[in-house]
Amino acid sequence: MTRVRGKSPFWLDPDEPEISFPDVELALTEPDGLLAIGGDLSVPRLLAAYRHGIFPWYGQGQPILWWSPNPRLLLMPGDLHISRNLMKTLRKEKFSVSLDTDFAAVIEACAAPRDGEDGTWITPAMQTAYLALHQAGHAHSVECRYRGELVGGLYGVAIGRAFFGESMFSRASDASKAALVWLTWQLQRWQFRLIDCQIHTRHLESLGARNVQRQAFTRLLRTACDLPGPACWAFDGDILPF
Repeated sequence: MTRVRGKSPFWLDPDEPEISFPDVELALTEPDGLLAIGGDLSVPRLLAAYRHGIFPWYGQGQPILWWSPNPRLLLMPGDLHISRNLMKTLRKEKFSVSLDTDFAAVIEACAAPRDGEDGTWITPAMQTAYLALHQAGHAHSVECRYRGELVGGLYGVAIGRAFFGESMFSRASDASKAALVWLTWQLQRWQFRLIDCQIHTRHLESLGARNVQRQAFTRLLRTACDLPGPACWAFDGDILPF
């Protein structure tokens, strides 16, 4: 692991046997949070990254870029805010929501280009890496269906009692929000300490997420990751709080 020069990010050698990352306090401020370049997307490296508040984010044709932005957008499960309109939708029970029933379909849907966008950061290599994380029991998906059709969902990584949200998609109004709400209810049941939303968006802020400074985030993260996680990823039968 070497720093290229000056204020450049660190270079991670994919052939180096020891998997380690530089201290997140050394991340650049411009662009915000860029910490390292290179390495690989192996399961051990990804888990080491998330444990330290680092995640990969890069485009097709770029080297792997590792980020730890400051501040960090977090949703504490107990802080979830549900608007009246969204609660009306949830009470109608128009959606059926599940955990880990079709991870591949969810990540493929998340990888599809958004309206007005030409590409995606969820490259084929990223999809392969997170499928491997899922098969190893570390990455999880939430599926939201309407009349049997997948219309929304999200996926992320869980370590201990920390959940790291990666991406979500929606093909029907409120479908991705329903997936996040159901997941948050369940994580609260399991006493998860945080949901890492990574970067601020108004959409997530409206649901109760808030910015947390890096030092506070890393303290929360250390505690959450060291706690035992759930033995089985499935919704409780009485998950609905109404």
